[in-house]
Amino acid sequence: MKIRDSSLYNEDLAPVPADGRTWGTWNIAALWVGMAVCIPTYTLAAGLIAQGMNWRQALATITLGNLVVLVPMMLNAHAGTRYGVPFPVLLRASFGTLGANVPALMRALVACGWFGIQTWIGGSAIYTLHAVIFGFEPAGPGDLLPGLGLSLGQLACFLLFWILNVAVILAGIESIKWLETLAAPFLLVIGLPTTMALYSFIGIAVTSATVLIFGAAIWDPVELLGRFPSKVTVAIALFALTVATLSTNIAANVVSPANDFSNLWPRRISFKRGGLITGLIGILIMPWKLYTDLSQYIFTWLIGYGALLGAVAGVMLADYYLLRRARLDVEALYLEDGEYAFGGSGFNWRALAAVAFGIAVNVPGFLSQASGGSIQVAPIFDFLYTYAWFVSLLIAGIAHTILSTAFPPPATNAAGSDEQGASR
Repeated sequence: MKIRDSSLYNEDLAPVPADGRTWGTWNIAALWVGMAVCIPTYTLAAGLIAQGMNWRQALATITLGNLVVLVPMMLNAHAGTRYGVPFPVLLRASFGTLGANVPALMRALVACGWFGIQTWIGGSAIYTLHAVIFGFEPAGPGDLLPGLGLSLGQLACFLLFWILNVAVILAGIESIKWLETLAAPFLLVIGLPTTMALYSFIGIAVTSATVLIFGAAIWDPVELLGRFPSKVTVAIALFALTVATLSTNIAANVVSPANDFSNLWPRRISFKRGGLITGLIGILIMPWKLYTDLSQYIFTWLIGYGALLGAVAGVMLADYYLLRRARLDVEALYLEDGEYAFGGSGFNWRALAAVAFGIAVNVPGFLSQASGGSIQVAPIFDFLYTYAWFVSLLIAGIAHTILSTAFPPPATNAAGSDEQGASR
Protein backbone atom coordinates (compact mmCIF):
# COMPACT_ATOMS: atom_id res chain seq x y z
CA MET A 1 0.00 0.00 0.00
CA LYS A 2 1.37 3.41 -0.95
CA ILE A 3 1.57 5.80 2.01
CA ARG A 4 0.14 8.60 -0.13
CA ASP A 5 -3.13 6.66 -0.27
CA SER A 6 -3.31 6.30 3.50
CA SER A 7 -5.72 8.35 5.61
CA LEU A 8 -2.76 9.02 7.92
CA TYR A 9 -0.86 10.94 5.25
CA ASN A 10 -0.86 14.48 3.93
CA GLU A 11 1.85 16.63 2.39
CA ASP A 12 2.43 18.60 5.59
CA LEU A 13 3.03 15.41 7.62
CA ALA A 14 5.02 13.61 4.92
CA PRO A 15 8.59 12.44 5.60
CA VAL A 16 11.18 14.82 4.18
CA PRO A 17 14.29 13.23 2.60
CA ALA A 18 17.70 14.70 3.36
CA ASP A 19 18.00 16.34 -0.06
CA GLY A 20 14.62 18.03 0.38
CA ARG A 21 15.40 19.87 3.62
CA THR A 22 15.80 23.61 3.02
CA TRP A 23 16.55 24.78 6.58
CA GLY A 24 20.29 25.33 7.09
CA THR A 25 22.41 26.00 10.16
CA TRP A 26 21.64 29.73 10.16
CA ASN A 27 17.88 29.13 9.89
CA ILE A 28 17.90 26.68 12.81
CA ALA A 29 20.12 28.96 14.91
CA ALA A 30 17.79 31.90 14.20
CA LEU A 31 14.84 29.69 15.16
CA TRP A 32 16.31 28.85 18.56
CA VAL A 33 17.33 32.42 19.25
CA GLY A 34 13.83 33.57 18.35
CA MET A 35 12.28 31.07 20.75
CA ALA A 36 14.69 31.82 23.60
CA VAL A 37 14.84 35.61 23.48
CA CYS A 38 11.26 36.37 24.38
CA ILE A 39 9.27 38.10 27.07
CA PRO A 40 8.44 34.89 29.04
CA THR A 41 12.20 34.29 29.41
CA TYR A 42 12.58 37.80 30.78
CA THR A 43 9.58 37.55 33.09
CA LEU A 44 10.54 34.08 34.35
CA ALA A 45 13.77 35.47 35.78
CA ALA A 46 11.95 38.46 37.24
CA GLY A 47 9.32 36.12 38.65
CA LEU A 48 11.91 34.05 40.50
CA ILE A 49 13.22 37.25 42.08
CA ALA A 50 9.68 38.18 43.09
CA GLN A 51 9.23 34.73 44.67
CA GLY A 52 12.21 35.25 47.00
CA MET A 53 15.37 34.20 45.11
CA ASN A 54 18.38 36.47 44.86
CA TRP A 55 19.84 37.22 41.42
CA ARG A 56 22.52 34.51 41.66
CA GLN A 57 19.99 31.83 42.57
CA ALA A 58 17.59 32.90 39.82
CA LEU A 59 20.29 32.96 37.15
CA ALA A 60 21.77 29.63 38.26
CA THR A 61 18.33 28.03 38.32
CA ILE A 62 17.48 29.09 34.79
CA THR A 63 20.91 28.19 33.38
CA LEU A 64 20.97 24.77 35.04
CA GLY A 65 17.37 24.09 34.04
CA ASN A 66 18.10 24.79 30.38
CA LEU A 67 21.26 22.67 30.40
CA VAL A 68 19.32 19.76 31.93
CA VAL A 69 16.37 20.10 29.53
CA LEU A 70 18.76 20.36 26.57
CA VAL A 71 19.71 16.68 26.98
CA PRO A 72 16.23 15.13 26.44
CA MET A 73 15.50 17.75 23.77
CA MET A 74 18.52 16.64 21.75
CA LEU A 75 17.72 12.98 22.33
CA ASN A 76 14.13 13.47 21.17
CA ALA A 77 15.31 15.44 18.15
CA HIS A 78 17.37 12.53 16.84
CA ALA A 79 14.47 10.60 15.32
CA GLY A 80 12.94 13.60 13.60
CA THR A 81 16.28 14.63 12.15
CA ARG A 82 17.26 11.12 11.06
CA TYR A 83 13.97 10.09 9.52
CA GLY A 84 12.58 13.48 8.52
CA VAL A 85 9.19 13.08 10.22
CA PRO A 86 7.30 15.67 12.30
CA PHE A 87 6.56 15.21 15.99
CA PRO A 88 2.97 13.85 15.79
CA VAL A 89 4.06 11.24 13.25
CA LEU A 90 6.96 10.22 15.49
CA LEU A 91 4.46 9.78 18.34
CA ARG A 92 2.80 7.00 16.34
CA ALA A 93 5.79 4.73 16.95
CA SER A 94 5.24 4.69 20.71
CA PHE A 95 1.54 5.49 21.14
CA GLY A 96 0.05 3.95 17.99
CA THR A 97 -1.28 5.46 14.78
CA LEU A 98 -4.44 6.65 16.55
CA GLY A 99 -3.16 6.78 20.12
CA ALA A 100 -0.61 9.40 19.03
CA ASN A 101 -3.44 11.92 18.94
CA VAL A 102 -3.68 11.87 22.75
CA PRO A 103 -0.16 13.22 23.49
CA ALA A 104 -0.26 15.33 20.33
CA LEU A 105 -3.37 17.13 21.57
CA MET A 106 -1.83 17.50 25.03
CA ARG A 107 1.10 19.32 23.46
CA ALA A 108 -1.17 21.24 21.08
CA LEU A 109 -3.33 22.67 23.87
CA VAL A 110 -0.23 23.74 25.81
CA ALA A 111 1.10 25.47 22.69
CA CYS A 112 -2.29 27.16 22.17
CA GLY A 113 -1.97 28.57 25.67
CA TRP A 114 1.49 29.89 24.87
CA PHE A 115 0.24 31.27 21.55
CA GLY A 116 -2.41 33.23 23.42
CA ILE A 117 0.08 34.53 26.01
CA GLN A 118 2.58 35.65 23.38
CA THR A 119 -0.18 37.27 21.33
CA TRP A 120 -1.32 39.16 24.42
CA ILE A 121 2.27 40.34 25.00
CA GLY A 122 2.60 41.51 21.41
CA GLY A 123 -0.75 43.27 21.56
CA SER A 124 0.28 44.93 24.82
CA ALA A 125 3.45 46.24 23.18
CA ILE A 126 1.41 47.76 20.35
CA TYR A 127 -1.04 49.29 22.84
CA THR A 128 1.76 50.78 24.97
CA LEU A 129 3.46 52.15 21.86
CA HIS A 130 0.28 54.01 20.89
CA ALA A 131 -0.18 55.26 24.46
CA VAL A 132 3.32 56.76 24.51
CA ILE A 133 3.20 58.26 21.01
CA PHE A 134 -0.30 59.74 21.28
CA GLY A 135 -0.01 60.64 24.96
CA PHE A 136 -3.13 58.95 26.39
CA GLU A 137 -3.32 57.30 29.78
CA PRO A 138 -3.42 53.48 29.86
CA ALA A 139 -6.80 51.92 30.50
CA GLY A 140 -8.10 51.95 34.05
CA PRO A 141 -10.68 49.74 35.81
CA GLY A 142 -13.55 51.88 34.53
CA ASP A 143 -12.50 51.34 30.89
CA LEU A 144 -12.66 47.54 30.96
CA LEU A 145 -15.27 45.68 28.94
CA PRO A 146 -17.62 43.49 31.05
CA GLY A 147 -16.61 39.82 31.13
CA LEU A 148 -13.35 40.37 29.25
CA GLY A 149 -11.32 42.50 31.63
CA LEU A 150 -9.86 44.48 28.71
CA SER A 151 -10.46 47.95 27.37
CA LEU A 152 -11.60 48.39 23.79
CA GLY A 153 -8.12 49.65 22.83
CA GLN A 154 -6.37 46.68 24.44
CA LEU A 155 -8.71 44.28 22.70
CA ALA A 156 -8.14 45.98 19.33
CA CYS A 157 -4.34 45.80 19.69
CA PHE A 158 -4.54 42.16 20.79
CA LEU A 159 -6.61 41.30 17.71
CA LEU A 160 -4.29 43.32 15.46
CA PHE A 161 -1.27 41.32 16.60
CA TRP A 162 -3.34 38.12 16.26
CA ILE A 163 -4.02 39.04 12.63
CA LEU A 164 -0.28 39.48 12.01
CA ASN A 165 0.30 35.97 13.30
CA VAL A 166 -2.49 34.54 11.17
CA ALA A 167 -1.08 36.26 8.07
CA VAL A 168 2.22 34.42 8.56
CA ILE A 169 0.36 31.14 9.08
CA LEU A 170 -1.57 31.57 5.84
CA ALA A 171 1.65 32.39 3.97
CA GLY A 172 2.93 28.88 4.72
CA ILE A 173 5.86 27.12 6.39
CA GLU A 174 8.57 28.79 4.25
CA SER A 175 7.45 32.21 5.44
CA ILE A 176 8.36 31.11 8.97
CA LYS A 177 11.96 30.52 7.88
CA TRP A 178 12.02 34.00 6.34
CA LEU A 179 10.56 35.55 9.50
CA GLU A 180 13.08 33.86 11.81
CA THR A 181 15.99 35.02 9.64
CA LEU A 182 14.60 38.56 9.58
CA ALA A 183 14.00 38.66 13.34
CA ALA A 184 17.37 37.26 14.43
CA PRO A 185 19.27 40.59 14.13
CA PHE A 186 16.78 42.11 16.56
CA LEU A 187 17.75 39.46 19.10
CA LEU A 188 21.07 37.78 19.97
CA VAL A 189 23.50 35.39 18.15
CA ILE A 190 24.02 32.21 20.46
CA GLY A 191 22.56 28.61 21.32
CA LEU A 192 19.67 27.87 23.65
CA PRO A 193 21.21 27.62 27.18
CA THR A 194 23.51 30.63 26.72
CA THR A 195 20.79 32.74 25.14
CA MET A 196 18.32 31.91 27.89
CA ALA A 197 20.90 32.64 30.60
CA LEU A 198 21.98 35.97 29.12
CA TYR A 199 18.45 37.18 28.48
CA SER A 200 17.37 36.04 31.94
CA PHE A 201 20.25 38.04 33.42
CA ILE A 202 18.96 41.09 31.56
CA GLY A 203 15.54 40.51 33.14
CA ILE A 204 17.11 40.17 36.60
CA ALA A 205 19.30 43.25 36.26
CA VAL A 206 16.60 45.47 34.79
CA THR A 207 13.95 44.38 37.30
CA SER A 208 16.34 45.03 40.17
CA ALA A 209 17.14 48.47 38.75
CA THR A 210 13.45 49.40 38.62
CA VAL A 211 13.30 49.13 42.41
CA LEU A 212 15.87 51.90 42.70
CA ILE A 213 14.52 54.05 39.88
CA PHE A 214 10.75 53.68 40.25
CA GLY A 215 10.48 52.41 43.83
CA ALA A 216 8.89 49.09 42.80
CA ALA A 217 9.89 45.93 40.96
CA ILE A 218 8.46 46.11 37.44
CA TRP A 219 8.71 42.62 35.97
CA ASP A 220 6.72 43.33 32.79
CA PRO A 221 9.06 44.92 30.18
CA VAL A 222 6.13 46.35 28.22
CA GLU A 223 4.98 48.28 31.29
CA LEU A 224 8.57 49.35 31.97
CA LEU A 225 9.12 50.68 28.45
CA GLY A 226 5.95 52.72 28.78
CA ARG A 227 7.61 54.71 31.59
CA PHE A 228 10.56 55.86 29.49
CA PRO A 229 10.45 59.61 28.72
CA SER A 230 11.82 59.41 25.14
CA LYS A 231 9.15 58.55 22.57
CA VAL A 232 11.80 57.57 20.03
CA THR A 233 13.43 55.14 22.45
CA VAL A 234 10.09 53.61 23.34
CA ALA A 235 9.06 53.30 19.70
CA ILE A 236 12.27 51.53 18.66
CA ALA A 237 12.26 49.22 21.68
CA LEU A 238 8.61 48.26 21.33
CA PHE A 239 8.97 47.65 17.60
CA ALA A 240 11.88 45.29 18.26
CA LEU A 241 9.89 43.62 21.03
CA THR A 242 6.90 43.16 18.70
CA VAL A 243 9.05 41.58 15.98
CA ALA A 244 10.74 39.31 18.52
CA THR A 245 7.41 38.23 19.98
CA LEU A 246 5.95 37.53 16.54
CA SER A 247 9.02 35.46 15.66
CA THR A 248 8.80 33.45 18.88
CA ASN A 249 5.08 32.93 18.64
CA ILE A 250 5.11 31.54 15.12
CA ALA A 251 8.13 29.27 15.60
CA ALA A 252 7.35 27.92 19.05
CA ASN A 253 3.57 28.06 19.30
CA VAL A 254 2.14 27.60 15.79
CA VAL A 255 4.24 25.00 13.98
CA SER A 256 3.84 22.33 16.66
CA PRO A 257 0.08 22.58 17.35
CA ALA A 258 -0.68 23.04 13.63
CA ASN A 259 0.98 19.68 12.93
CA ASP A 260 -0.70 18.13 15.96
CA PHE A 261 -4.16 19.18 14.82
CA SER A 262 -3.34 18.06 11.28
CA ASN A 263 -2.52 14.62 12.67
CA LEU A 264 -6.09 14.33 13.96
CA TRP A 265 -7.51 14.24 10.44
CA PRO A 266 -4.70 14.41 7.89
CA ARG A 267 -7.01 14.32 4.86
CA ARG A 268 -8.99 17.37 6.00
CA ILE A 269 -6.74 19.40 8.30
CA SER A 270 -3.67 20.91 6.62
CA PHE A 271 -0.89 22.85 8.34
CA LYS A 272 -2.67 26.14 7.61
CA ARG A 273 -5.99 24.90 8.99
CA GLY A 274 -4.22 23.55 12.06
CA GLY A 275 -2.61 26.96 12.54
CA LEU A 276 -6.00 28.67 12.33
CA ILE A 277 -7.40 26.29 14.96
CA THR A 278 -4.44 27.23 17.17
CA GLY A 279 -5.19 30.91 16.70
CA LEU A 280 -8.85 30.54 17.60
CA ILE A 281 -8.13 28.56 20.77
CA GLY A 282 -5.49 31.15 21.68
CA ILE A 283 -8.24 33.79 21.78
CA LEU A 284 -10.83 31.68 23.59
CA ILE A 285 -8.57 30.94 26.59
CA MET A 286 -8.39 34.71 27.36
CA PRO A 287 -4.61 34.61 27.97
CA TRP A 288 -4.44 38.03 29.66
CA LYS A 289 -6.12 36.50 32.72
CA LEU A 290 -3.49 33.74 32.89
CA TYR A 291 -0.56 36.11 32.47
CA THR A 292 -1.46 38.76 35.04
CA ASP A 293 -0.93 36.54 38.15
CA LEU A 294 2.82 35.88 38.35
CA SER A 295 2.57 33.14 40.98
CA GLN A 296 -0.10 31.24 39.06
CA TYR A 297 1.85 31.78 35.85
CA ILE A 298 4.96 30.04 37.23
CA PHE A 299 3.68 27.47 39.69
CA THR A 300 0.38 26.48 38.07
CA TRP A 301 0.87 27.08 34.35
CA LEU A 302 4.60 26.39 33.84
CA ILE A 303 5.02 23.51 36.27
CA GLY A 304 1.56 22.09 35.54
CA TYR A 305 2.10 21.67 31.82
CA GLY A 306 5.61 20.38 32.56
CA ALA A 307 4.03 17.41 34.30
CA LEU A 308 2.01 16.62 31.16
CA LEU A 309 4.81 16.95 28.64
CA GLY A 310 7.43 15.31 30.85
CA ALA A 311 5.39 12.10 30.86
CA VAL A 312 5.13 12.14 27.05
CA ALA A 313 8.88 12.72 26.70
CA GLY A 314 9.61 9.85 29.09
CA VAL A 315 7.60 7.40 27.00
CA MET A 316 9.11 8.61 23.73
CA LEU A 317 12.71 8.36 24.96
CA ALA A 318 12.23 4.93 26.51
CA ASP A 319 10.45 3.62 23.45
CA TYR A 320 12.90 4.97 20.87
CA TYR A 321 16.20 4.24 22.62
CA LEU A 322 15.56 1.34 25.02
CA LEU A 323 12.93 -0.68 23.15
CA ARG A 324 13.54 0.14 19.46
CA ARG A 325 17.27 0.90 19.59
CA ALA A 326 16.71 4.06 17.48
CA ARG A 327 15.27 2.10 14.53
CA LEU A 328 11.95 3.03 12.89
CA ASP A 329 10.01 1.87 9.84
CA VAL A 330 8.98 5.18 8.30
CA GLU A 331 6.46 3.68 5.90
CA ALA A 332 4.67 1.86 8.74
CA LEU A 333 4.18 5.21 10.53
CA TYR A 334 1.66 6.10 7.80
CA LEU A 335 -0.15 2.75 7.49
CA GLU A 336 -3.40 1.86 9.28
CA ASP A 337 -2.42 -1.84 9.44
CA GLY A 338 1.35 -1.58 9.93
CA GLU A 339 3.64 -2.21 12.88
CA TYR A 340 2.50 0.89 14.73
CA ALA A 341 -1.20 0.01 14.50
CA PHE A 342 -0.56 -2.38 17.42
CA GLY A 343 -2.73 -5.25 16.27
CA GLY A 344 -5.16 -3.08 14.34
CA SER A 345 -6.54 -0.98 17.19
CA GLY A 346 -4.22 1.94 16.51
CA PHE A 347 -3.62 2.39 20.26
CA ASN A 348 -0.66 1.28 22.36
CA TRP A 349 -2.25 1.00 25.78
CA ARG A 350 1.17 0.52 27.40
CA ALA A 351 2.32 4.01 26.43
CA LEU A 352 -0.99 5.63 27.37
CA ALA A 353 -1.00 3.89 30.77
CA ALA A 354 2.60 4.98 31.38
CA VAL A 355 1.70 8.62 30.67
CA ALA A 356 -1.25 8.34 33.07
CA PHE A 357 1.06 7.01 35.79
CA GLY A 358 3.55 9.83 35.24
CA ILE A 359 0.85 12.49 35.43
CA ALA A 360 -1.08 10.97 38.34
CA VAL A 361 1.79 11.35 40.79
CA ASN A 362 1.75 15.12 40.23
CA VAL A 363 -2.02 15.65 40.37
CA PRO A 364 -2.27 16.15 44.18
CA GLY A 365 0.48 18.77 44.16
CA PHE A 366 -1.12 20.54 41.20
CA LEU A 367 -4.51 20.68 42.94
CA SER A 368 -2.89 22.09 46.07
CA GLN A 369 -1.10 24.81 44.08
CA ALA A 370 -4.04 25.67 41.84
CA SER A 371 -6.36 26.01 44.84
CA GLY A 372 -3.98 28.34 46.65
CA GLY A 373 -3.50 25.81 49.44
CA SER A 374 -7.18 25.27 50.22
CA ILE A 375 -6.81 21.63 49.13
CA GLN A 376 -4.46 20.01 51.63
CA VAL A 377 -2.20 17.17 50.49
CA ALA A 378 0.67 15.24 52.06
CA PRO A 379 3.96 17.19 51.98
CA ILE A 380 5.53 14.54 49.74
CA PHE A 381 3.15 15.50 46.92
CA ASP A 382 4.06 19.19 47.19
CA PHE A 383 7.70 18.17 47.01
CA LEU A 384 7.18 15.94 43.97
CA TYR A 385 5.19 18.66 42.20
CA THR A 386 8.13 21.05 42.53
CA TYR A 387 10.03 18.66 40.23
CA ALA A 388 6.98 17.67 38.19
CA TRP A 389 8.66 17.47 34.77
CA PHE A 390 11.47 15.24 35.99
CA VAL A 391 9.19 13.07 38.12
CA SER A 392 6.68 12.46 35.34
CA LEU A 393 9.44 11.78 32.79
CA LEU A 394 11.13 9.15 34.96
CA ILE A 395 7.95 7.42 36.10
CA ALA A 396 6.41 7.33 32.62
CA GLY A 397 9.63 6.12 31.01
CA ILE A 398 10.14 3.34 33.54
CA ALA A 399 6.47 2.31 33.43
CA HIS A 400 6.48 2.14 29.61
CA THR A 401 9.61 -0.01 29.59
CA ILE A 402 8.20 -2.41 32.18
CA LEU A 403 4.78 -2.70 30.53
CA SER A 404 6.24 -3.19 27.05
CA THR A 405 8.59 -5.89 28.33
CA ALA A 406 5.92 -7.70 30.35
CA PHE A 407 3.25 -7.36 27.64
CA PRO A 408 5.09 -7.17 24.31
CA PRO A 409 3.13 -5.75 21.35
CA PRO A 410 2.04 -8.10 18.53
CA ALA A 411 4.96 -9.20 16.36
CA THR A 412 5.22 -7.51 12.95
CA ASN A 413 7.59 -7.60 10.04
CA ALA A 414 9.77 -4.51 10.47
CA ALA A 415 13.07 -5.85 9.11
CA GLY A 416 15.32 -3.43 7.30
CA SER A 417 13.37 -0.47 8.57
CA ASP A 418 16.36 1.72 9.42
CA GLU A 419 17.85 1.83 5.96
CA GLN A 420 14.44 2.02 4.31
CA GLY A 421 13.33 4.93 6.48
CA ALA A 422 16.53 6.93 6.28
CA SER A 423 16.52 6.82 2.50
CA ARG A 424 13.02 8.31 2.09
